[in-house]
Amino acid sequence: MRRELPKTLVHQLAVPVLAGLAMASWAAWLGWDQHRDVQPDGSTTGPYEAWQVIGLGLTLLAMVSWAASRSYGVAAVFGTSTGLTVAAYYDWSDDGSGLYMIGVGLVMIGSLTVTGVLSLVIASTRRTRH
Repeated sequence: MRRELPKTLVHQLAVPVLAGLAMASWAAWLGWDQHRDVQPDGSTTGPYEAWQVIGLGLTLLAMVSWAASRSYGVAAVFGTSTGLTVAAYYDWSDDGSGLYMIGVGLVMIGSLTVTGVLSLVIASTRRTRH
């Protein structure tokens, strides 16, 4: 006989697990690159390259898609968004201008929006197949 965790406990654990995975993804893709590149004209870019942000996006897309397809859509939205928001706050909080909070807020709003729409699309396609 196979023992399984109660469904509510699994749903409750999904949020912190997905938040931890989102923070780990941020650290793996963006956390190690902290220097800005100085261009010949004196302007600066960075610290992230486009391939790093695309890699993070694809990693999170796979994670949210997997969770939403297994009926963890709410956890996918709130766990992923919480993890990204905490990671952005930690990564950017040493900015002396204080403008980092605007970026953190945009990360929170954007991740809530994108993961919410993605989870809804996956849930609706899942319902039509069953």
